[in-house]
Amino acid sequence: MFSKACEYAIKSSIYIAQNSLAGKRVNVKEVAKAVDAPEAFTAKILQELCRAEIMESVRGKQGGFIFQEDKLSETKIYDIIKIIDGEKIFYQCGLGLKECSDTNPCPVHDTYKIIKENLMTMAKKYSLKDLAEKSEKGIFRLKV
Repeated sequence: MFSKACEYAIKSSIYIAQNSLAGKRVNVKEVAKAVDAPEAFTAKILQELCRAEIMESVRGKQGGFIFQEDKLSETKIYDIIKIIDGEKIFYQCGLGLKECSDTNPCPVHDTYKIIKENLMTMAKKYSLKDLAEKSEKGIFRLKV
């Protein structure tokens, strides 16, 4: 459903959020390993999130990626999706038709509309702090 870049961005953000809660910065190599993603691709994704001011990057020996406390609570999964994949996933037709609406529906319109609404609700519900805390408690994991 999400692009691979978006999947890595969400998982990386949760991992960095976990470490940020503990007051630690993490480097791109550590993030990539933790979420089982290619390092160069992870670096590119994290740079994009830094440019969007979702997280911070500090250079140098003691550097790495970190979220400020306020960003952890206010940043929702929706924000990451919007930056990496855009909002089209929440609005596009399930079959990729250009013209699809309640008045001119595709064959899967009614069912897919509910899925999109549920996806948006979920994405706007969970903050990075929520998911980092759940991951820390072992409720879910970031890689198999």
